[in-house]
Amino acid sequence: MDPRIAALSVHLFTASGAVFAMLSMLAAANHQWSLMFLWLVVAFAVDGIDGPLARRFDVKNYAPRFDGVLLDLIIDYLTYVFIPAFALFQSGLLPGWTGWVTIIIITFASAMYFCDGNMKTKDNSFHGFPGCWNMVALVMFAIQPNFWIILSLVTTLAIAMFLPLKFIHPVRTERWRHASLPITLLWISFAGWSAWVDFSSDPIILWGLTITSLYLISAGLFQQLISKR
Repeated sequence: MDPRIAALSVHLFTASGAVFAMLSMLAAANHQWSLMFLWLVVAFAVDGIDGPLARRFDVKNYAPRFDGVLLDLIIDYLTYVFIPAFALFQSGLLPGWTGWVTIIIITFASAMYFCDGNMKTKDNSFHGFPGCWNMVALVMFAIQPNFWIILSLVTTLAIAMFLPLKFIHPVRTERWRHASLPITLLWISFAGWSAWVDFSSDPIILWGLTITSLYLISAGLFQQLISKR
């Protein structure tokens, strides 16, 4: 295959995330939360695959007209931030003023984080919490904790976006990737399963999401502690 066609195809694959974002938003507008999250899980999978493909087919050299990084950030803001914030607000999990505070915190902090030119570390991890509100929202839908817990978690993670804390990229962070990548695939499986069964309180799903989420959010912090020692 012509390398230019292959590289362009990767951009088109990345752009498909915008379609999944629209399908997710339409489902959210109709309060079809399970369907919304299923589309977000598909978009999440696309986002995990397109990066390695872009490097494999050298899109910067063979399809330089399109900025893959910018395209990825646009779609990520929709699927990682905007739609999950809308879902938390409209779902009833956050009554009254707490819903307004939550969407303001998420959208404002994430807008600033996504334009941070220093968001990546030398080992391709993230400086600060990388704004994965889609993952946070899905776990909140599955567990359905008290609204104070959700508000506190959102506030804490938003502050953590701008602190010198390390969060791994499950694909690009080489350290512990042999564990991080399978655990990410497990998280996607549990997330899809949870949305598929309309967030029923199956203990296997709840424990699976909880354990895999705790690993993904804490692995980089443990790597920091180990490095300092």
